[in-house]
Amino acid sequence: MTNRELWQNALVQIELGTSEASFRTWFRNTDIVSHEANVVSVAVPSKIVKEWLMDKHHKLILGTLRTLDNTIRSVEYVIHRSAGEPRREVRERPSQQNASLDLQALYIDKRDNLNPRYTFETFVVGPFNQLAHAAAKAVIERPGLAYNPFFVYGSTGHGKTHLIQAIGNHFKKSHSNKKVFYVSSERFAVDFINAVSKGRANEFKDQYRQYDVLIMDDIQFMAEKERTQEELFHLFNAMHDNNKQIIFSSDKHPMLLPGFEDRMRGRLSAGVIMEIPEPDTESRISIIRAKIEQLAFNLPDDIVQHIAENVRGNIRELEGILNMIVCKSQLKGKAISLPDVRTLIKHNVRPNKGVSVEEVVRRIAQYYEIAEKSIYEKTRKKEVVKPRQIIMYILREEFNVSYPSIGEKLGGRDHTTVIHSCEKIKDEVKRNNSLDQELEHIRSLVHA
Repeated sequence: MTNRELWQNALVQIELGTSEASFRTWFRNTDIVSHEANVVSVAVPSKIVKEWLMDKHHKLILGTLRTLDNTIRSVEYVIHRSAGEPRREVRERPSQQNASLDLQALYIDKRDNLNPRYTFETFVVGPFNQLAHAAAKAVIERPGLAYNPFFVYGSTGHGKTHLIQAIGNHFKKSHSNKKVFYVSSERFAVDFINAVSKGRANEFKDQYRQYDVLIMDDIQFMAEKERTQEELFHLFNAMHDNNKQIIFSSDKHPMLLPGFEDRMRGRLSAGVIMEIPEPDTESRISIIRAKIEQLAFNLPDDIVQHIAENVRGNIRELEGILNMIVCKSQLKGKAISLPDVRTLIKHNVRPNKGVSVEEVVRRIAQYYEIAEKSIYEKTRKKEVVKPRQIIMYILREEFNVSYPSIGEKLGGRDHTTVIHSCEKIKDEVKRNNSLDQELEHIRSLVHA
C-alpha cells in the first residue's frame, strides 16, 4: 500500500469519526509524506492545523492508521510552507504524555470493534435522552434479563452509537469474562454472504453464537436482505434463549422498518424500545458546554445560548460549529463575537426544512398579535408592515428562500419589494438593539 493509499483509506475512517465541518476544516490539504521505521509523517498546511491535530485528533489519527497497518507506532506532523517561502519542514511529535499512552486505548480493538471514546463518562445526559440513558444503565445491571433486546432509535447524530457502544465498553471493562461484539448491520450482511460463498456458513454461525453481548448498529440497512435477515432471526433466537444480551439501533421504530418480515419486527420489539429524539435547547446547552470543556476553550453564555437555539437536531452539527468557532478565534487571535457566530451558523448549518412558509407566517403573526391573513393583504398599516418585513427577512436569512418565492408566497409581491424589506431590517438591526432581541425571540419561535 502506497503512502497516498494509506492516507486515503485512513481519511475514510477518520471522516466517520468526526463531524463533517471538523473533517473539512482540519484534514483538508493533508497527506502522508513518509513512512519509515514505524513512524508516519503527516504533511499539514499550517502551524495551527498541526497543533490542532496533535492536541485534538492525534489519538484518532494514530488509532486509525494502526487499524490499517499495525506496525505503525508513532505519528509526527510536518508543516509544508508555501512555495514563496524557503522550503523547510518542521517536524513535531506529540507530547511525551501522549507518546507514553497505552496504545490499546488509542484505536478500535478489532476483536470487539468498540470505540474506546464511547463511554458513559463521555455521554452527555439531558432531558431528551435521559430515559434511553437510564434504560442502558439497567441493561448493564441485569444483562440478558432486564431489557432484552434493547432497541434504540432516532435520527442520525442524536447519540445512538455512542450510547450502545458505551454499554459494550462497560461490559468489556467490568466483566472481562463476557465476550462483547459491536457490528454494523451492513458489515454483518457482507460477512455472512462472504462466509456462505466460501462454504463457511457454520463457522460464521459459531462465531456469533459465542458472544455474550451483541451490539448491532443501523439495522435499517438490512432491509430487503432476506437471507441475512433469516440468519439474524436464528441468531437472535439462539442468543435470547440463552439470556445473552442483544442491542440494536435504527433510525426508525422497529415496527416501522420497511423491508423486514413481521416475525423479525416482532423479535426486535420484544424487549424495550427507546427513542432518542432531537435534543431540546437545555440539552444542547449542556452538550455545548461539555464539548468546549473538552476543547479547553471558553465561550460567553450569550454565544452558547445562541448556538443552542440556532443549531438544532444534529449533535455532529453542534460539534462542527464549535470546531469552526475555535479555529476562527485562534486564527484571529481574539475572542469570537456573536455576529461572527451568526455568520458561521448561517453559512454552515442546513436550514430547517421542516417549517413551511405558512407556519413561519403563523408564528410571527401570533408573536405580534395580528391577524395572519393581514400579512398576505395589500395593506400598508404600520402594525402589519413591520411584521411582514420581518417575515421576509426571516424566510431569507434563516431558510434561504429565494426573493421571488417569498414575494409569491406573501400575496404575489414583486421580488424587489422583498429585497427592500430584507435590507431595511438588516440595516435597522445594526442600529436597534431591541429589534435584535426581538429577532432572537422570533428565531426561537420559528425553529421550535
